[in-house]
Amino acid sequence: MTDSEGVATARHVPTDAAREEDDGPECAALRGRVQGSNINPETLLATDYLNHFNEIVMLLDMVPDMPDLVEECAAWQPKSYADHFADSTFRDKDLAIEAYGYCPSRYRQPFDDTITRMNGLALYTIGCMETALAEGRTDAVAEQARSASRALQRLMDMASAIIHGAQTTLDQGEIDAILGY
Repeated sequence: MTDSEGVATARHVPTDAAREEDDGPECAALRGRVQGSNINPETLLATDYLNHFNEIVMLLDMVPDMPDLVEECAAWQPKSYADHFADSTFRDKDLAIEAYGYCPSRYRQPFDDTITRMNGLALYTIGCMETALAEGRTDAVAEQARSASRALQRLMDMASAIIHGAQTTLDQGEIDAILGY
């Protein structure tokens, strides 16, 4: 974060105990500050972060018709929540970064787990598509892109539900079903 003169300032990072204290004074004050923003006041998360994943999903959706887009897919890289907002034009980006630090663990853990799965799936798929493309197996590239796009969209739906206050998570069997195992 920077002050009004552009000088870097220290950001308060809450402890796990503070994150669990949903009604503590710092958390309550933060909940008040996010009112009227695109940050959920219960979870302290913002759906704008999912735009980063929309990029790779849109590319994957085009790959079956344009296999050369695998190269553009390969340029996509995971981005942390804080990095996404730091690089964005989101109006409340500094508030989003601060609020994330106070996201209660009951939301933060399943959210972070879902994001980790999304990142892993995207990177794994990109690697598989690159290999298949190098071997001239464009049908395999198309199927990998379609399958990953569907799975990422389902995981994005889960992440969105968590952002909006859902506390449900998937068991390993459900995750495997999404990923097609």
